[in-house]
Amino acid sequence: MRIFSGIQPTGRKHLGNYIGAIRGYVEGQERGEGIYCIVDLHALTAGPQPDELRRSVYDTAAILMAAGLDPDRCILFRQSDVREHTELCWLLCTVTSLGELYRMTPFKQKSAQHRRFVSSGLFFYPVLQAADILAYQTDEVPVGEDQKQHIELSREIAQRFNSRFGETFVVPVHRIPPVGARVMDLQDPKIRMSTTASTEQGAVYILDDPATIRKKFKSAVTDSGKEIQRRADKPGISNLIDILAAARGVPPEAIEKEFADAPGYGSFKEAVGEGVVELLRPVRERYEGIRPDERAVEEILARGAGRARGIASKTVAAARERIGVGPGPSR
Repeated sequence: MRIFSGIQPTGRKHLGNYIGAIRGYVEGQERGEGIYCIVDLHALTAGPQPDELRRSVYDTAAILMAAGLDPDRCILFRQSDVREHTELCWLLCTVTSLGELYRMTPFKQKSAQHRRFVSSGLFFYPVLQAADILAYQTDEVPVGEDQKQHIELSREIAQRFNSRFGETFVVPVHRIPPVGARVMDLQDPKIRMSTTASTEQGAVYILDDPATIRKKFKSAVTDSGKEIQRRADKPGISNLIDILAAARGVPPEAIEKEFADAPGYGSFKEAVGEGVVELLRPVRERYEGIRPDERAVEEILARGAGRARGIASKTVAAARERIGVGPGPSR
């Protein structure tokens, strides 16, 4: 079982990133060969300043290791250090239709937000993501619910390439956490928690201190009534139930049962805040010990890139041969 996922280094990592993706990375170390990539090339579509991007790569690497990724048990690397990603992206562009890319929800949303200048990188983002995944003959991709469409496109691209040129790529499947796949904004529970779309009070960040986390949950938007139940007409409470269930590692039904007789929402929101404080406490504490040593972080990323290149180069060589790029196998 080979498991691959990538994470953007831009923006502060929030609770949704942790529950929806990062915990899945750590769990993947127990089930197979984990390959995890900090996708700085994807991050260029957001237009970060060069120094900011480099700092963010180290921030993200430190968070991943603080969350439990062990560089001796998985491959952790920076995307731009493995050039096979960009070469494979171009090969895959030739078997990807314009219609497929125009239908991608993230492109439609972001291009609507940035009408004055829409980077072509946003358009080709899903193809580079497919190259990231397919370069490692990936069996499984742990992602949040919002990435499901991108994984489906990666599967379609792999199948089309295989059909035209012969079996080259493993067709991956996605793995979405059963609880917490979509952590919603605390101030507007109808939208997903996000670094860009959420307000400061609407998002809980992995590195927030305990007092800040408690305050954010105390002011979280709830719904009419006092029932602590997951229902379509109670998006605020439903979100908090899912968050506490994910933090404790229990089914949402167990949370509903525990708070069935609660007199109101106040004590429940306090419990959710405490659950998240305890969930994130060890990550924040370990991060403080890892992040200052940038040289050590860089060495880990460079070592991971070497291991990643050893896998990706074989895949890209096979793809080049089958698509007809370069000399044939007998030359």
